[in-house]
Amino acid sequence: MTVLRRSLALGVVWLASATAAQAGGFTLRSPTIKPGSTLTQAQVFNGFGCSGKNISPALSWSGAPAGTKSFAVTVYDPDAPTGSGWWHWVVYNIPGSATQLPEGAGSADGAGLPAGSVQARTDFGAPGFGGACPPAGDKPHRYVFTVYALKTDKLEVPADGTAALVGFMIHANQLGEARFIARYGRPK
Repeated sequence: MTVLRRSLALGVVWLASATAAQAGGFTLRSPTIKPGSTLTQAQVFNGFGCSGKNISPALSWSGAPAGTKSFAVTVYDPDAPTGSGWWHWVVYNIPGSATQLPEGAGSADGAGLPAGSVQARTDFGAPGFGGACPPAGDKPHRYVFTVYALKTDKLEVPADGTAALVGFMIHANQLGEARFIARYGRPK
């Protein structure tokens, strides 16, 4: 019961912080994905038993806090049965002048990203966008798309740094965040 209360409390804090970040005027949008919607085959992984197109969605943001020098974007599945969730995309050192990422920017070579942007290795084991691919039969998983406004031009992360290390550096330099959630599930 204590664990359930703690989990519920953390969920409420997480939801409150997401709402507060957006209430301050910093917003994240996608012409490809509507908040609360189901991801399409375009955003589904191609492998691990899934047969999607593995294309990162177009994202745009506005209302970043004063003092923002760079951005980071993450896509995270907190429902993955790993004990620690699953990182689907981690991009950092996005210039502070950027306000969007085009569809497909998460290709392995990162050619569609603004100059200077870096993609960290995801839980699929390589940099670049890795689409949704929850276990067949699981309830639909949540995919949390987040943009972070950062107070530094550049995060100092080793080239082989993990998503968790990048996340630590993001939170140490965060001025604000905006997010939305979409879902995806596979039948058994």
